[in-house]
Amino acid sequence: MTDKTTEKTVELDTPILRGKTEIKSIVVRKPQSGALRGTRLQALMDMDVNAMITVLPRVTTPALTTQEITEMDPADLVSLSVEVVTFLLKKSVLSDLATA
Repeated sequence: MTDKTTEKTVELDTPILRGKTEIKSIVVRKPQSGALRGTRLQALMDMDVNAMITVLPRVTTPALTTQEITEMDPADLVSLSVEVVTFLLKKSVLSDLATA
């Protein structure tokens, strides 16, 4: 994992098969505002599947396709979505969560 504030690696419960390559982990980057276009912030905070399908290809390495996301294990989608939502929170909110 690199800088904790800008990237997070998520280990997948169910690897994604892309051709002959098995993807076992995904790096989620903190989205810039442009990566959020076409979605509503509230939908992202609610971890709305359609909003995540829009944003995840823009902030993941390797870049996930829409088809890969729609066929993904729901537990893995939740894990990736939690990281996206966490990146949207202010640092003060995160520090409050850490002490709660």
